[in-house]
Amino acid sequence: MSVTLLAGSATASVAVTAGNDPASTLPAAAAPSAPASAPVENLIVGYKSSASEASSNTDAAADATAKGKKAGKKAKFDRRLGTGAALVNLGGSVAPADAASVIEQFRADPDVAYVEPDSRAYALATPDDTEYAKQWDLFEPTAGMNVPAAWNKTTGSGVTVAVIDTGYVAHSDVAPNIVAGYDFITSSTAARDGNGRDNNPADQGDWSAAGECGTGSKASDSSWHGTHVAGTIAAAANNAKGVAGIAYNAKIQPVRVLGKCGGATSDIVDAITWASGGSVPGIPANATPAKVINMSLGGSGACTTSYQNAINAAVGRGTTVVVAAGNSNSDAAGFTPASCNNVINVAASNRTGDRSFYSNFGAIIDVAAPGGETRRATDTPGTVTTPENGILSTLNGGTTTPGAEIYKPYQGTSMAAPHVAGLAALLVAAKPSLTPAQVESAIKTNARPLAGTCTGGCGSGLADAAATVAAVTSTPTTPAFENTADFAIGDNATVESPITVTGVTGNAPAALKVGVNIAHTYIGDLKVDLVAPDGTVYTLHNRAGGSTDNINQTYTVDASSEVANGTWKLRVNDNAGGDTGKIDSWSLGF
Repeated sequence: MSVTLLAGSATASVAVTAGNDPASTLPAAAAPSAPASAPVENLIVGYKSSASEASSNTDAAADATAKGKKAGKKAKFDRRLGTGAALVNLGGSVAPADAASVIEQFRADPDVAYVEPDSRAYALATPDDTEYAKQWDLFEPTAGMNVPAAWNKTTGSGVTVAVIDTGYVAHSDVAPNIVAGYDFITSSTAARDGNGRDNNPADQGDWSAAGECGTGSKASDSSWHGTHVAGTIAAAANNAKGVAGIAYNAKIQPVRVLGKCGGATSDIVDAITWASGGSVPGIPANATPAKVINMSLGGSGACTTSYQNAINAAVGRGTTVVVAAGNSNSDAAGFTPASCNNVINVAASNRTGDRSFYSNFGAIIDVAAPGGETRRATDTPGTVTTPENGILSTLNGGTTTPGAEIYKPYQGTSMAAPHVAGLAALLVAAKPSLTPAQVESAIKTNARPLAGTCTGGCGSGLADAAATVAAVTSTPTTPAFENTADFAIGDNATVESPITVTGVTGNAPAALKVGVNIAHTYIGDLKVDLVAPDGTVYTLHNRAGGSTDNINQTYTVDASSEVANGTWKLRVNDNAGGDTGKIDSWSLGF
C-alpha cells in the first residue's frame, strides 16, 4: 500500500499544504500521491503459524522462489518484518498485473494467511506563517483545544512521542526535546542519504520532479512535514521564540519512513514495531520506547493485515497510536491507517468550529482536533487566502535540501492528529498507569461539541485538553486487567486464556467491558465465550462473520451477578478445519 503525507490526494494523504486543493489529485507543495497503476516492487506475505515458512527464512526463501517460478516471474525472499511477515522482492518495479500473478500463487497456498503489495505512503501535506499569539488552535474559546488550562497539571514530562513521518530537520524550537530516533527507509534512493536504513532520522527532503513518482505525478518541493508535526506536539515553551507545543516538556522521537515518493508499508510497520519497543530483525533495540505514536500519513484502501498486526502489537505494549483521518473529504473507512482498529482516528476542524472542508469523516472517526484552513473551500485552488487560519508550527525554508529554520502555517488532518498525540502525552504524563484504551476513552468522553457543523460525522466532537486532563487527574482510573500472552487456536479445538482479577470490591459491573483481539483467518469458525469465576458462560461471538479475518472488538457484558475477583477466562472454540489462529490479547475493564 502506498502511503503519503495526508494532503489532498484521493489515494492517500493527511496534511494539506497552503495553496493546494484537497479535492484535487495532489497539492503542489505536498508529496505526490501514487498513481492508480503504481508499479509494485515487493509483496508482504504472512504465513500461518503452523507453516514452516512462518519461522524459517530458508523455507520462506524457497517458497518465494517456487511461487515466482510458477507465475513466470522473479520472486525472492528479502527479509523478515518485525511483525513476523516475509518481505518478498519481485526483482524491481513490476506492473500491477505482473505482481497479481505472483500474489495469486500465494493466495492459493493454504499455509498463507495473507499477501499484499508493499504499497507506498506519502507525507500528509502542509500550509504558511509565525508565534504563540497566532496559535488560535490552542486557546481560542470557539474552536481551540483549551490547552493552556491543562498546563497547570501536566506538560508532558517523562513521555516520549514517536513521530513516524519524514524525519526531522534541525530546528532550535524543537531541538531541546529530541531523543534518538531511526531511519526506516529501506530504499537509498527514496531516503536520499545513500545508505537506506540507519540510525540517523534526519529529513533529507522529499521533493520530486514531475513524473518522478509515477505517470502524471506533479513536481513538489520538500514538505519538512515531520518537523511541523513535531513542533505541534512538543516545541519548547517559555524560550522567548516561536511556538509552544501542546506537550512542551515531552520528548519527540523522529522515526523516518517517508522520503521521495512517499514510504513503503513494510518500512512503516517496522517503524511502528520499533517505536513501541518491539523487536525488528537487524535493527538495534529502541532505548526509549514511545508511549504515544503519531502517524500523519495514509493511503487509500481499508486497513491491511500488516498495519493491523503492527498496531495491535504496539497497543499491546502500552503505546497509544494516533492517526490522521485523511484529506479527501471522504469516508475515512476507505483509508489506511485511519480505518485500522486500536487507533485514535482524528478528523480536522477549522477556526469557526466546523469540519475543515478537506477532512475525511464518518462513523470510524473518534474525535476532531484543529487542522485549520489556509484557504476557504470556495477559494481558487492553489491560493493561500487565510494563512492566519492554518496551524502554525516549526518548519524549514529549503525548497529541496534543508535551508534556514522558519515557522509556517499548514492545514490538514496531518495537523489535527498531533494535537491529539500531544494531549495523549499530557494524559500519560499525568497518570502513567493509563492504558491506550483508557487514554482514548478519556479523550472521547471529555470532548465537547463542535461549535459549528460536521457533515458525515466527526466522532465525539472537539478534543478538549483541560477537560480531559481534569477528568483523568480527579477521578480514579477504571480498574483494567489484561492477558497479552498468545494462545494458539487449533482446528476443531478449544482454548482458554485466563485473567485473575484482584482488588476489586463487590460484583462486576452491569457494563463490563471485554476487549477481544483474536487473529484468525475465518472467524465464522469461532465461538467466543467469557467464562466467569463461578463458571457462568457469556457468549460474545457465535460463528458469525464468515470468512472475515480477525476479531478486534470490545463487548459489553452485564456481569452484575458475578463476584468481580477471581479467575475469568476467554474461551475460544474452533468448529471447523482449514483455518487456525491465536488469542492475541484480551482485557476486562471494570
